[in-house]
Amino acid sequence: MAKKHPDEIRILVRDKYAKVANQDSKGCECTPFPSCCGEPTGSLDDLGASAGYSPEELRTAPEDANMGLGCGNPLAIASLRPGEIVVDLGSGGGFDCFLAARKVGEAGRVIGVDMTPEMVAKARENAGKGDYSNVEFRLGEIEHLPVEDGSADIIISNCVINLSPEKLNVFREAFRILKPGGRLAITDVVASAPLPAEFKTNPTLLSGCISGAATIEKLDSMLQEVGFTDIRIRPLENSRMFIKDWFPDINVEDYVVSATIGAVKPLA
Repeated sequence: MAKKHPDEIRILVRDKYAKVANQDSKGCECTPFPSCCGEPTGSLDDLGASAGYSPEELRTAPEDANMGLGCGNPLAIASLRPGEIVVDLGSGGGFDCFLAARKVGEAGRVIGVDMTPEMVAKARENAGKGDYSNVEFRLGEIEHLPVEDGSADIIISNCVINLSPEKLNVFREAFRILKPGGRLAITDVVASAPLPAEFKTNPTLLSGCISGAATIEKLDSMLQEVGFTDIRIRPLENSRMFIKDWFPDINVEDYVVSATIGAVKPLA
């Protein structure tokens, strides 16, 4: 199978997550409780706990916001402060946005961006259920963020940037919208070994957080090229325990691992 055009990948990903948003149960269209997009592995609370969320965090957000689609907890490295402006790249049902909203308080603001209309609608519905007045959701691609220059204190994202076919553009946009001194706090899947050729063109793996995983070296290089400093990319080896359940028949845990990604936009 030939390599797909970036727009083909976006359509593939958008269609997949539209189905996730539209179904009553969480996760992929084929399974009730997936990790990212694999086989059932247990309850959503179990998945959240394995990704690093505390029981309190799992209880806090509206019930439909936790869709079991992450690979870590970006808030664990975000060090959010009251009054900060947060932007979530690929906000899905809004789970991380709602947790962030409580940390930044009424003086702060959280903006979720997602390219799937069905996800944006679901997140807005969830915001209404929880009466989150300091959260908003915008429809847009993370390569072309509908956010003003120099307006955000921090950018969070959870297992989304790997899905982008144009990651350098994502980081350029992140740099653009951050204030000087602003920071990234991301969890994502990274490649720990060369991906087999058949992985790279497999539609299921393309939309399932595997085929688009970049190496730590490549991510570091892109972040430096854009202008970020204090870059910290730390693999979470214990994440292989839940990643192996995503596609258990092909041992994806031998090739990818979840990682935390932190960086800072210089003050000048």
